[in-house]
Parts: sequence; C-alpha cells; structure tokens
Amino acid sequence: MAPNWVEQGDLPMVDKTAIVTGAGRGIGAATALLAADHGYGVCVNYLHNKAAADDVVRKIRERGGRAIAVGADVSKEADVIDMFETADQELGVLSALVNNAGILAPQMRVDAMDAGRIDRIMRTNVTGCFMCARQAVKRMSSAYGGKGGAIVNVSSMASKLGSPGEYVDYAASKAAVDALTIGLAGEVAAEGIRVNAVRPGIIYTDIHASGGEPGRVDRVKAGVPMQRGGHPEEVAEAIIWLLSDAASYSTGCFIDVSGGR
Repeated sequence: MAPNWVEQGDLPMVDKTAIVTGAGRGIGAATALLAADHGYGVCVNYLHNKAAADDVVRKIRERGGRAIAVGADVSKEADVIDMFETADQELGVLSALVNNAGILAPQMRVDAMDAGRIDRIMRTNVTGCFMCARQAVKRMSSAYGGKGGAIVNVSSMASKLGSPGEYVDYAASKAAVDALTIGLAGEVAAEGIRVNAVRPGIIYTDIHASGGEPGRVDRVKAGVPMQRGGHPEEVAEAIIWLLSDAASYSTGCFIDVSGGR
C-alpha cells in the first residue's frame, strides 16, 4: 500500500516509532500529537477521513516532529500488514503500538441487534486489535530478533459497566480487548514487550455521534463522581505514560480514565 501523507520535506530522524490506529480524531489524534511531543515518529492511521489525518500530521510537522498518515481498515488483515510495512519503510523500527481504532453503532437493546451489526463491531474492535498486536509482536519481540517495545490497548469503562440499553455489543468487544491485554501481556513479558490498557469513561469525542447521540456526554456526566466529561488529552496522557520507561515494571495493567466511575 502506498502511504498517504502530508508532503514530508526534510523530516527529522527519530529513534523510536509509534503506530496509533484511528488517529485522525479524538483520543487517537490527541495521542499521536502527544507521542510526537515525546519524540516518537508517528504513523497516523485513519479509515476514511484522510483530511483529518493529514491535519494531525501537519500539526506534528509544525512542532518539529516526524509523521505520516496511512489509510488502513484494521478489520482487514491485508490492510494491517500493509500499514505496518509502510511504517517500517517510512519511519523505522517500531517501538510502540496504540490500538485505538474502534467503532460503535446506534443505541439499541440486544434483542434488536442483528448479526451483521455485531460482526462489524467485533471485526474492528477485537479482530483489528489482534491483527495489529500480532504485527507489533513480530517486530518488537526478542523471539523475532526485536528490541522490545510497548503496546497500549484503548478499552472502555463499558467493558466493566456493560452499557445496557445502548451498546452491549460495544461493551462486549471492549471486554475482549481487556482479555487480550491480560493474555498477551503474559505471553510476551519475557520477550521485552509490555502490554497495558486504558479504559476511558465518557469522553468528549465524535464517537457519540456514531451512536446517534452527539450530546451523550453532557446527558450522563451527572452520574460521574467528578461531575464532568473527560477530554481526549487526558486519556492521551495515560497512554503515553504506559508507553514510557516510567512504566517499565507495568504490564497487564489498566488505567481507568473515567472521572471516578
């Protein structure tokens, strides 16, 4: 796959590279920007909105960082392979993966859901994480000659709360991400790879519009102990900490960024 990126010019060299999936908006975009501030060359993955991803790349470039925007559907194995190969070629040795790409569908009860909807959610939110993690392990693991690295999966507080009446399928997909985090962390801990996760609560992002309620955060924030919704940058801070050497003895761990809920 030929990468889609903002014109590179003379980009600075970097000694660590991160792939952030679903990085054209919300938590992914905030994470990509913060990763660049911490010295990562960043592969900004997007699905449809190339302009938004290119804007993230532009902001990184303006800050003196290195980034490319790569279009790939993480639910498709071939796309995932191409994305990782493009990052290899354009940015260098992978040292971090943020599995952030995720989707949800309009709010409804389980008894109204059809198999097609559930399959779409699971392909992106679960299979996508597995496929990206597999490619990362093949590059980072000492068993493959790699130098180690870190993976952070973006789960959700929905994995603990279940989202009844709204997104039980989404909640179930994020519970699977939690299990992946724990299991993969155990598999690769002795191979130089740490695997952790963040569980955001209600965060001001565009994903709520996909569920048919753009204003959902403001509707439910009174039920949060801190009495407010969170912001993508607050989640990004937790992600970058888990990627960093400051978290060098943490694997299979979760940070709930949820205002106390």
